[in-house]
Order: sequence, then C-alpha cells, then structure tokens
Amino acid sequence: MLTRVKSAVASFMGGVMAGGSGGEHPGAGGGYGGSDLPLRFPYSRPQFLGLSPDEIECSADHVARPILILKETKRLPWATGYAEVINAGKSALNEDQACCEVLVVKRRPSGSATPTDRRRSSLPNGEGLSLKDTPDSSEDLTFHYWALFDGHAGSGAAVVASRLLHHHIALHLQEVTEILCTPNLLPPTLLDEEPVNHLLTATSSRALTRAASLRGAAGAPGSPGTPPARFFAEKKVSHESLVIGAIENAFKDMDVQIEKEKGAYNISGGCTALMVMCLQGKLYVGNAGDSRAIIIRAGEVIPMSSEFTPESERQRLQFLAYMQPHLLGNEFTHLEFPRRVQRKEVGKRMLYRDFTMSGWAYKTIEDDDLKFPLIYGEGKKARVLATIGVTRGLGDHNLKVHDSNIYIKPFLSCCPEVRVYPLSQHEHGADDVLVLGTDGLWDVLSNQEVAEAVSGFLANCDPDDQHRYTMAAQDLVMRARGVLKDRGWRISNDRLGSGDDISVYIIPLMYGNKQN
Repeated sequence: MLTRVKSAVASFMGGVMAGGSGGEHPGAGGGYGGSDLPLRFPYSRPQFLGLSPDEIECSADHVARPILILKETKRLPWATGYAEVINAGKSALNEDQACCEVLVVKRRPSGSATPTDRRRSSLPNGEGLSLKDTPDSSEDLTFHYWALFDGHAGSGAAVVASRLLHHHIALHLQEVTEILCTPNLLPPTLLDEEPVNHLLTATSSRALTRAASLRGAAGAPGSPGTPPARFFAEKKVSHESLVIGAIENAFKDMDVQIEKEKGAYNISGGCTALMVMCLQGKLYVGNAGDSRAIIIRAGEVIPMSSEFTPESERQRLQFLAYMQPHLLGNEFTHLEFPRRVQRKEVGKRMLYRDFTMSGWAYKTIEDDDLKFPLIYGEGKKARVLATIGVTRGLGDHNLKVHDSNIYIKPFLSCCPEVRVYPLSQHEHGADDVLVLGTDGLWDVLSNQEVAEAVSGFLANCDPDDQHRYTMAAQDLVMRARGVLKDRGWRISNDRLGSGDDISVYIIPLMYGNKQN
C-alpha cells in the first residue's frame, strides 16, 4: 500500500495522473491518447480571444510562456480585462478554460412545452440560449456571466463545462423568470407545472403529496372536503434565494451531464469552477474548487469566495468516511495524525483528531491506525486518498486511487458556495474591480498583494482608457509568472513564481452601476 501511495503522490505532484495529460496534444481536445471515443468539444483557448490555430499552437510554449490578452476590448462586456499564460511544463496543454457571455432568458409561455420538448432540452448542447443580440423586454431576464475552469488530469471536463454551465444556469432561471420579474411577488411554495430540466428529480410525487398534506391542501389525506385552516406559517423565500438555488442546481446538472456523456464522448479528468453572474443589480459568485474571487473597492479587499481543499473540508470528508467506511477500501483511515504512524508505536498515545474535532487530543494507537490517512499533507501538498488536492469541482467520475478500485468521486462535491454582492447599493469608481483568478495566481500572491498591484497599476492609467483593465490583467499574470532565471521562474524578492496555468479576469464594477 505504501508503495502505491508514494507512486500516486509522485505522479500528482507533477500535475498529471498516471496515464494522464501527458498523452494530450492540441488536436486531442482534452482527451487522453488511446481513447476511441469522439470529443465532446475540440480543445481550444477561450473563444473571445479570437486566436487562430497557429496562435493557439504558439501559445503552448512552456519555455517562453507568452501571456495572452484580448485583441479587442469590445469582445467582452463592461470593458472586462482578461489575461492567461500556460504552465511551465506540468501538462502539455493549458488546462484552464474561460467563458464570458451575455444571456437573455425569456419567460416560458404557459403550456408551450410538452414533456418531450422538456426532455430534449434537459441536456444542453451549447446552442439556443446565448442570445446576445436579442433585445430584452421587461418580461425577460438578462444576465452577464464570467467563469473560469481549472482542469486536472486532462482538459476535457473544463472544456465541456466552459461551453455548457451557463446554459444550465439559464434553464434553471427560466423556471423562475416570472417570479423574478415580479419584484413584489414572493416565491410561491408550490407550483403546478413540471420543471424544465429533468436531470435531477428534487422530490418524488409521494413527497409532494406529503407536503400537500402538511399544508392541509384539499384532496390530501385527512382533508376530504374544504381545506382546513393552516396550523403553521410558511417560511418566506427571497428572490435572491431562488437565484442561488438555480446556480447550485446548474452545477449539479453540469456534473450529471459530464458523467452521462462520458459513455459516448472522450471527456478527460475534472475541473474546478468559479463563476460570476450579474443579475438584477446583484453579483452572484459561485465557487467549487480552489480558484478565488475578490472585490477591490476603494482599496479595501472583500473576499467573494472560499477555497475547498482537503484541509478546509477535512471534517466533512472524515464524517463521510466514518459513516461509510467501505469507501476507504480497508486501506485508509478517516483519522488524522500529525505524521504517519509507525508499527513500533502501536500501544502508545499519539495526537489525533476526527470529524468532531477542530483541536487535537491523544489516543492509544491501534493496528487500524497504521492505514494511510484519508487526508495527508499540508497546504498545497494536502491530498484526499493520496490523489487529489481539491475537494469540489466537476467531473472526476472515473478517478481512482492509483492501482486500486477505490473511487474518489464520493468524497468530491460539485456543489458551489454562492456569495452575493449588492452591486446596485454601492457607487463604484473606475478603480473598483472584481478579480477572478485560478489557483496559479493565488499560489504565489496574496489577496493584499493582488489588490495593491491592481490598484497601483490602474492609478497610473487614464480612467477613460478601456484597455486599462486588460493591461492590468496582463500585469497581474506577469507578476505571478515572474521572470525565467537560472533557478526557474522567479517573482519579486526572488520568490518562486507560479509554474501553473494562470487565468485572470479584472471586471470593472462601475459598468454594473451604469447598466442598473
């Protein structure tokens, strides 16, 4: 077992699983070499960069690591800035992906869709909902969308998610468009119509009957005649909560679609997902993984996401392993120790902690404690089941512990944390921005360092220059990548630069105020 674990850790530290993305090539579309399945989408760089095939090939230079930026600022809304750079050799391709769209969700006419129509639309194919040029009306919902996806063990899942996640969000928003477009209407507890998206069944008909019974609805058991008076008040649900629920369900549906389509398409690996949606004067930031979003407002840093790693989610993972020990394959223990337990220490007392503890205590070491820990390592080196360093994201359905039949997916969650920022309640200046970045940025720069770099750069730019945000994104990526020296990529104070893929959005918030 120890040899197996060492092998898995060694392979993942290089960013590639056994048999992983080293088999990728630009024509592989994120798939591994040797797969006979067709690609769901071909590999490319973000469409808004407008790169030719030759430019894409030149961008994959692991030695020069050229920084890619927007050719035209008009390609993105709000004069958004974007820049990216490939890794220093961790994987053949840049496994980050990005997407930016302006979508219009039209109110669904009553009774216009048959159950068959709904089933056909339940698996988005990347067409039909991105209506940038369609004029909106008071009955439509328009939202702006930015997203970053950081792939691992291949770029396939990141490519698919970058093409489709926003369509899942639009589908779920369409179900509640009428409610969201009526400010004074509280969301009703019960709807008569079927949902558009049947990928996930939230409740069974039996559960609905039970819910109706609790509300004392006519026709429910125990109420053959007129409905009796309600015996409790219903919980009030806000419009904001409906939007959050739409985002959460969209992530789940995206994960289900990837799993279903793996049988027909070559969709490699998994990915983290960080998205921002501007809707009705609010920013909704959803994060599943270790990318990060911060708002810089008047020099102040406002964190808009949390990273989900083996350390930050230790107690959730340990509780799952405790409740379902078969997931550990009799080779791992859910307990955490400060270091590996040695056989000669059986019978002695050692520091430990389990899912109930944030602190540490002593326990007597038993034979079961000699198994490899569910979570091992610190910081960026922490791994779940000695394999993966992130605990939330999309894909990874076939990921196993190296040379075993122990699946890792049960420990991974596709559910995002969603934070809301009341954009319309604040006046924003030209230097107030939202920064999104994959972990390649945050591995080497802190929130404060990023805020100081962006604010310092923008302060020296013409406030009316719409290219300033693209230039600021380029400067930020350059600071994180560093300069190639004899001892590798180096940043300020001769610190080690980021050898990972780096992708950055800088989104000026004042344009959101103008829109609202």
